[in-house]
Amino acid sequence: MASLTIRKLDDDLKQQLRLRAARNGRSMEDEARQLLKSAAGESSEMAAPARPTAPPPSALPATAERTATVPSANGRRIVLIIGGGIAAYKSLDLIRRLRERGAKVRVIMTQAAQQFVTPLAASALAGEAAFTDLFDPASEFDVGHIRLARDTDLVIVAPATADLMAKMAHGLAGDLATAVLLATNAPVLIAPAMNPAMWRHKATQRNLARLAADGVVTVGPNAGEMAESGESGTGRMAEPLEIAAAATALLGSVLPATPGPLAGKRVLVTSGPTHEPIDPVRYIANRSSGKQGHAIAEAAAKAGADVILISGPVNVPDPPGVTVIKIESARDMLAAVQAALPVDVAVLAAAVADWRVAHEGAQKMKKTGKGTPELTLVENPDILATIAKSKTNRPALVIGFAAETETVIEHAKAKLARKGCDWIVANDVSPQTGIMGGDRNTVHLITQDGVESWPPLSKTDVAAQLVARIGKAFSSEVGTGSR
Repeated sequence: MASLTIRKLDDDLKQQLRLRAARNGRSMEDEARQLLKSAAGESSEMAAPARPTAPPPSALPATAERTATVPSANGRRIVLIIGGGIAAYKSLDLIRRLRERGAKVRVIMTQAAQQFVTPLAASALAGEAAFTDLFDPASEFDVGHIRLARDTDLVIVAPATADLMAKMAHGLAGDLATAVLLATNAPVLIAPAMNPAMWRHKATQRNLARLAADGVVTVGPNAGEMAESGESGTGRMAEPLEIAAAATALLGSVLPATPGPLAGKRVLVTSGPTHEPIDPVRYIANRSSGKQGHAIAEAAAKAGADVILISGPVNVPDPPGVTVIKIESARDMLAAVQAALPVDVAVLAAAVADWRVAHEGAQKMKKTGKGTPELTLVENPDILATIAKSKTNRPALVIGFAAETETVIEHAKAKLARKGCDWIVANDVSPQTGIMGGDRNTVHLITQDGVESWPPLSKTDVAAQLVARIGKAFSSEVGTGSR
């Protein structure tokens, strides 16, 4: 599908589009495309007699839609910890977004955060005084940091700086924010924000993996321009609307009315493409959008699982209630997958590049007029085979994906045997199918017991059906059909 570019939108219209996109779980581009599709459909039906139907949400006025469709936090208590980064200014808007949803928000500000936004501003928006000092006589007379830690339904850290994440991962408690984080029994949601080099650093990725293993849920970071001049990449804090949506979803899953089919299970999902650098500017990639993998992660979370999503570079929103770890290359993805083990289920849906260049250029390659440069390729690690054949920490169920352009089922059966996994989800990604980057999929589920060919479905429905099949496998005494 061709990309869509719309220019010269005023700021208010941009904000309304951003709001709609976040609420519907779509990118702004996909939301605009959906609006155009709806408008085109309406114009083509103007001559047809009208039928009495309820107006869809997209037909509501912007003000009515905000009132009717903002998810509710139902008076739940949230502690918002604001870290010391330039993105702290967004946390002021986050307070407002959370309170719009009915949440009671208490704010804790680190000393560094107060260099960017004031306690007075946070207090005014929250409706009560912000907490700033572990040794405040006014609040610590009754061990206030323990009271804050226990008297809450959710703790949000936004922005979660590299320093705060490191302290959380190592259990440090030298100030009010980290003491509350160490003492709380409530779920913790973090919104990382830092320079892209800091985000990519192995230490930060180790800390992120440790936090994920401890059950901390992550939203973002997003890709884009940084505050620093000329800097761009992955590291921007998720938008307040995205964080509020993730918080609402997480609050809704804290005490589900009935346990989901994957309650108590830990599920790992990989999604999207990998980018294999040629030089600082160019890379080898593929057309994967990540829509199917992200849909599977969201469906697993809705089924009650503790989900870790390891994603390559994509333009789809992070699923709510899911811990997201963002990577670039195949080697990064393998390291993140291994760090996330043990899990009960591994759904390896990412379209991992098979090859990378043997020697990445330190500088941008230039045309010299002496002919085409030679690029020597080497094979990337086989993540599916590595996990499926692991002697330690092998998941009980390992599911791979086979994106083929010919003899789909035959190639998928061969891959099942060669890789050593339990199931393969196979599909035809020939250009004429529109599956790569599209919203629909037609898959075949290959197991040791045979082949199930599913009808054409939306990628959301494919995800729901696959997760239901996983739940059935775990609930059955027959088992998963593994080796």
